[in-house]
Amino acid sequence: RSTYYDLVKKMNRPDVDADLKAEIKAIYEENEGRYGYRRIRDKLTNRGQKVNHKKVQRIMKELGLKCVVRMKKYKSYKGKVGRIA
Repeated sequence: RSTYYDLVKKMNRPDVDADLKAEIKAIYEENEGRYGYRRIRDKLTNRGQKVNHKKVQRIMKELGLKCVVRMKKYKSYKGKVGRIA
């Protein structure tokens, strides 16, 4: 029973991080989804908001934001191996 009342109390509470969520989403969309939680945290710090990286990571997970991971280009060595000393 206590869990139910705790849940009801949480639902009626206003969202404390609403402005931070909007800011994170704006930075994410500004950079076309290329920024991860570390770079977004750095941008927020530059804008004057001191936020922990774990909080930014948690909010991004809630909003479903993931950065685009670039694939590394395949590099094969083509050439002659020099004389070994």
